[in-house]
Amino acid sequence: MKRFQEIINILRPARNLDFEKMQPTNSNARGIPVPSFKKGSSLDKSVEKVCPTGGIKVVSAKEVIFDYGACLQCGLCVEHSPDKLENSGFVHVYSVDREALKVSYIDGVPKSYEETISDEVKQFRKITHKTGFQYREVAASGNNSTEAELNASFNAVFDSEASMVRVVASPKHADAVVYAGPVGPNMEIPLQVAWDTMPSPKALVACGTEAVSGGLFPLGKLPKEPDLFIGGDPPRPDVIVSAFRYLMGKKKYSFREELS
Repeated sequence: MKRFQEIINILRPARNLDFEKMQPTNSNARGIPVPSFKKGSSLDKSVEKVCPTGGIKVVSAKEVIFDYGACLQCGLCVEHSPDKLENSGFVHVYSVDREALKVSYIDGVPKSYEETISDEVKQFRKITHKTGFQYREVAASGNNSTEAELNASFNAVFDSEASMVRVVASPKHADAVVYAGPVGPNMEIPLQVAWDTMPSPKALVACGTEAVSGGLFPLGKLPKEPDLFIGGDPPRPDVIVSAFRYLMGKKKYSFREELS
């Protein structure tokens, strides 16, 4: 019996990541690019053309603006300007405030910004903080990479259900709609129908860079301004679950504070 239990313990996968102690950076990932003026003082405007989504704007010799909601974390800008930019490994790119993901750096230091929380998010947190929430996912013209990560978030390692987040087949049974992709013309109505079918209070979650900004494509019509924006192309399963915990108010987090 003892030997049998030892075998079971060996075969049993690691469970329940400690999302409370999880750091926003990952040494195995590129993460978002950040300024690093160790060998110079300014960034050439040519880097703007390197970014496939137009997520970089060089304002002056001292100021550069990154829209991390449009960032694919591809690393092309760092390859173009390795002496001025670096991959941070920062992957927990999410906020309830879209403007918080647009960061202006002055001499390599991000400007201060206080993230705002809407009344809808506050109400959603009241009803989901203790009970969790259920969501209906809508694949809105994406490449299914985000869906693959959403599926992985339910495996034995990330265990989304342990954080009281579950997926359901119908928006009638959901508290939130999670959509991925840039919302092409043929998916605008289905996304709207899913949103209208769901009872209030409810939340709309943009999962992945394409859902947040359109990514490489124009962003289609949305039912409303999303209540949670999760960057990454695609975002990692641990990032997705952490963002859901943040939306429920189970995780104290501020993207701008962590970045600073």
